[in-house]
Amino acid sequence: MGGLPCDGVVCRGRAYALARMTDSRHPIAVLCSGSGTNLQAIIDAAADPAYGARVAVVVSDRPEAFALERARRAGIPTEVVPWPGREHRRAFTKGIVAAVEAHAAETIVLAGFLRILTEEAIERYPNGILNIHPSLLPAFPGTVHAAPDAVAHGVKLSGITVHYVDRGVDTGPIIYQEAVPVLADDTAEALHARIQKVEHRVYPDVIEMHTTGRLRVEGRRVVWIEPGATT
Repeated sequence: MGGLPCDGVVCRGRAYALARMTDSRHPIAVLCSGSGTNLQAIIDAAADPAYGARVAVVVSDRPEAFALERARRAGIPTEVVPWPGREHRRAFTKGIVAAVEAHAAETIVLAGFLRILTEEAIERYPNGILNIHPSLLPAFPGTVHAAPDAVAHGVKLSGITVHYVDRGVDTGPIIYQEAVPVLADDTAEALHARIQKVEHRVYPDVIEMHTTGRLRVEGRRVVWIEPGATT
């Protein structure tokens, strides 16, 4: 095949971009603030054509976030909506929604995104925003200190929670939880590293359950629907 030679990263990016042109899978927008390790797990899962979602865009509030570089290497469009401060959170949320809509994404996936969206996003995507949190909610909500708090409190179990986003902070309906033991000599860093391994395994699977219509929200409960079920 003709064309310019390319290294592995560039070739993978081109292949991903070409595949997107005819990809009819459920489009998702992934929001990140940092290095994007969960994003990478999602990108890797979506590289399989049988996976039930494709990453339509990666959006960050920080132009220096390495997650954006991960997206570019995979040929995924990126958007940056700078954080303007708490007093402008509503305008920031509108900017995020506009970036997501510009790429026709139908679901928002938060993957290490450190900003709280206002009700405009919740209303635009009802039960359509997913988040993963490094604790067994409702214990230790919030994004930054979950692992240090777990160690400081001497709990025996921490873990991960995947949930839908509502108007509260880590208060939405819980989709999936998995426990991670807290060892007697754990540091916050060691615990967080083990939690991340679970996140990377679990999050792509839960996202696919949502994008293939296998989750139904009934009040505070999320019901898992078996493949092929009619109800």
